[in-house]
Amino acid sequence: MQVSIETLEGLERRMTVQIPSEQVTEAVEKKLKDLSKTVRIDGFRPGKVPLKVVQQKYGVPVRQEVIGDVIESSYQEALVQEQVRPAGVPSIDSISSEEKEDVSYTATFEVYPEVEDLQLESIEIEKPLVEITDQDFEAMLQKLREQRKGWKETRAAAKKGFQVMVDFEGRIDGELFEGGAGKDMPIEIGAGQMLPEFESGLEGIKVNEERLVEVNFPEEYHGEDVAGKKAEFTLKASKISKPELPEIDAEFAKAFGIEDGDLDKMRSDIRANMEKEKNDRLKSHLKNAVMTKLLAKNSIIAPSAMVTGEIKSLRVQAAERMNKDPASMDEASFPNELFAEEATRRVQLGLLIAEVIRKEEIKLDQAKVESAIEEMAVSYEQPDQVLNYYRQNKQARSGLESMVLEDQVVGHILDKASVTEKTANFDDLMNGKL
Repeated sequence: MQVSIETLEGLERRMTVQIPSEQVTEAVEKKLKDLSKTVRIDGFRPGKVPLKVVQQKYGVPVRQEVIGDVIESSYQEALVQEQVRPAGVPSIDSISSEEKEDVSYTATFEVYPEVEDLQLESIEIEKPLVEITDQDFEAMLQKLREQRKGWKETRAAAKKGFQVMVDFEGRIDGELFEGGAGKDMPIEIGAGQMLPEFESGLEGIKVNEERLVEVNFPEEYHGEDVAGKKAEFTLKASKISKPELPEIDAEFAKAFGIEDGDLDKMRSDIRANMEKEKNDRLKSHLKNAVMTKLLAKNSIIAPSAMVTGEIKSLRVQAAERMNKDPASMDEASFPNELFAEEATRRVQLGLLIAEVIRKEEIKLDQAKVESAIEEMAVSYEQPDQVLNYYRQNKQARSGLESMVLEDQVVGHILDKASVTEKTANFDDLMNGKL
């Protein structure tokens, strides 16, 4: 077998493979002999069909089948021989398969990119240091109270934070439009349930008062019939309520699963949850920072075949988020360009992470996998079931192992990188402002 490889543009390679005709002929003859033992042809007993008859009847399709098998096996042998790592399925063409002549073909494919000099020490990372203060804790208590707030009817004028029961009719160019009317609709002013102009038009309104409010629908509004248009809404308040926050007492504690209403236990649990959320968010923030810097410091080309595959995955994920059938999200409706940038980044990072693992000889720490399983199980009502699931389900465990190995890569890079610490506050961390 003769093999030659030509470097094309970027990562693309063209490999030409030539296979001796004798190898193909021998394989064809063997297949025909095997076939003669089982084939049924009128006039001959099973297993007694002459080889020449079998060759006349099945010679062409058998030769085509053999050539397909030879191309498949020789392609893999050629890759090993030339020490080439293809990224994606090859395009096989220029097949020459005339009888009694050598079989030759070309395979065009992309290869995995190589990172000659992996840069880790030059990475600079700013690591936030966050402490949960008493002020942060009290703000969380207030937020939890607001999440469980009730409403008390009032005769006062409505203001931000109040709930207005409103009847409304909307018109564009004097005509009612679909979806533009409602009755006894509870709207909390400032909560973003409706467009800002609609909600602000309710500020100061009183019970049974009627108002006319202009609302400009944004160009990107989800309703195509009204997007970019101006509407006039007639609003009438039938009821106004002000928020009532629950007291922090035993009943409040019971709402958080503290059966005996112990306020100290409730406060302890809330602070523990805040610590967990803080640590999870810090871990995510650091990981994102490390990956961004890893990509910035190490240039790598993403094979187009891998990017195309990642685009398909992102399209399916987008469909799931939108509760749509992935088949309905075709390229005409959702062009590849919408996903290309993120897909390229994911492929590049995946390749770089693999390079870090290979060159830095990072091995999966099974103890960390077990710790991750146990940490995950704690948050469930029946942790033993979770433990057994991940310990017995190879596919589920494999996914978790990949995440743990990626975390090990992040930790390894942080050990190599230049890390500076900077004090940050809890609120900025939780709201993505770091």
